[in-house]
Amino acid sequence: MKKPQRLLLNVWLAGLLLPWAPVWAQAGGSSVVNSKHNLSATGPGAVKVAGAADVCKFCHTPHAANPIAPLWNRDDPGTYYQTYESSTLKATVGQPTGSSRLCLSCHDGTIALTQTYNGRNLPGGTVFISAHDRGYLGTDLSDDHPISFVYDTGLTSKNTQLRSPASLPRQLPLDREGQLQCTTCHDPHDDSLGQFLRMDNTESRMCVACHQMTGWASSPHAVSTRALSTARRETWDNLKLSATVRQAGCESCHRPHSASGRQRLLRHEAEEDNCLGCHDGSVAQTNIEGTLNRLSIHPVRETTGVHDPAETPGSMSMHVECADCHNPHQMASGSSGGTRAPQIKPVMQGASGASASGQRVDVARFEYEVCFKCHAGTNPAGVPQVHRQDPNTDMSSDFSPASLSYHPVMVPGKNRDVPSLERPLNATSMIYCTDCHGSDDAAARGPHGSNHRPLLVRNYSMQDGAGESPMAYDLCYQCHNRASILADQSFKYHKKHIVDEQTACAVCHDPHGTRVGTHLINFDRDVVGPSTSANTGPTFTDLGRLRGSCTLSCHGKDHVNEQYPDD
Repeated sequence: MKKPQRLLLNVWLAGLLLPWAPVWAQAGGSSVVNSKHNLSATGPGAVKVAGAADVCKFCHTPHAANPIAPLWNRDDPGTYYQTYESSTLKATVGQPTGSSRLCLSCHDGTIALTQTYNGRNLPGGTVFISAHDRGYLGTDLSDDHPISFVYDTGLTSKNTQLRSPASLPRQLPLDREGQLQCTTCHDPHDDSLGQFLRMDNTESRMCVACHQMTGWASSPHAVSTRALSTARRETWDNLKLSATVRQAGCESCHRPHSASGRQRLLRHEAEEDNCLGCHDGSVAQTNIEGTLNRLSIHPVRETTGVHDPAETPGSMSMHVECADCHNPHQMASGSSGGTRAPQIKPVMQGASGASASGQRVDVARFEYEVCFKCHAGTNPAGVPQVHRQDPNTDMSSDFSPASLSYHPVMVPGKNRDVPSLERPLNATSMIYCTDCHGSDDAAARGPHGSNHRPLLVRNYSMQDGAGESPMAYDLCYQCHNRASILADQSFKYHKKHIVDEQTACAVCHDPHGTRVGTHLINFDRDVVGPSTSANTGPTFTDLGRLRGSCTLSCHGKDHVNEQYPDD
């Protein structure tokens, strides 16, 4: 009778274990015998007990088991854990429960690996998992993927970037309470896929089984075949089987365990380091990091931990990070992709923004909305380059249709007669902020860094008296024909001012827009002052097509209602 009873006991034991995880001997799979969870004398790992032949007893016992789980042979850690927190987290994460708490009885490092609940199995143990071991989680779980939370339709209705629990593959089981646990992703009995994963996570197949990030499937980070091995400083030590960015998928930037950037589980604490490990020209084709060493930059290295995806323009702390302008899950390749101003460019697709009224826009439709997050409102970023007659630095106001004149960033310009425009531009054309502000390197487009202040794609001299040349006003001449300007086709005294008097364009014109004058007239007060004889001004009066008058003092000359043309 003893043999049948032992057989029945084994079947009963297997049945009790099935709801938590498959039994150790799997048809067509791997056995716990061949994994690091085998702590017996024949185990393949570094920790093993001499003379111990039974594999299962380190976790299970048929008699005198811990009542917290079927036949569990380990103590409850009884530990209070610091759990994952994030401003974008919608789930309610409490203390670890169920199978996760069982896993932590080893992986939090507080109980010896070979110490069992039933003292008759083993005398105890002195070997603990430590911070030097890959499987160490400790008691601070704030740098690990959240566990022990209910994954139901209530959660997915609050976070639409999570798939319905009904659509989860059978390989990723929730527990009986509908909670996501360690054992949702890891099978403690089967290490055939490495890291005890339940699914092959190449190309993030396991990640995207739960996370449905808008636009991810076609984004460069999901499809790029660039080799990871060319990286100069990034190691991806936890991705031994991933050779390309596509194969690494989410884990190119994220770590499910022991993440340095705790909120959102980023590989590095400094946000830009998660980008520049590839975008230094070693993996990604373009060297963005190189542009960040130039004279004028978006200073992404200046702050760490300030940016937050849930931040609100107007109340957020001043900062700039790569993710302020780029959505790494949704962005597309190409600088324009056939889009036209002011539509958002593919590389900024999915980024958040601010409306002209300062309200948060979750997904910006126009490029200027991304810029307005920092460069609009009552306290915009940046220092004025010129001491203006109207010292307005709110770009949403400058570009507003309510201004007297503006470069056509938000809407087409008011001036329908601009003889100097280079084809194919015309009076109804619109432009991007990044047509003027961006890298001076054509190979690394975008407003990352430039040798021309303030972050300009070409040189623009604002120094009065420097003299006119193609290089001095290279920025202006990319749209405005130099020959037309010097031929006085739009203003009779252009050549007299910028060539003969060496008056900089910036002395008269505000390149963004102004509330005080047509034709972008907003005088530089360091050069232009009130009329000394009339004791008024400086003012410009528009008298109609190609006509106007000035009352001011400039370069030692006093003008009182001096009109052009004067014939």
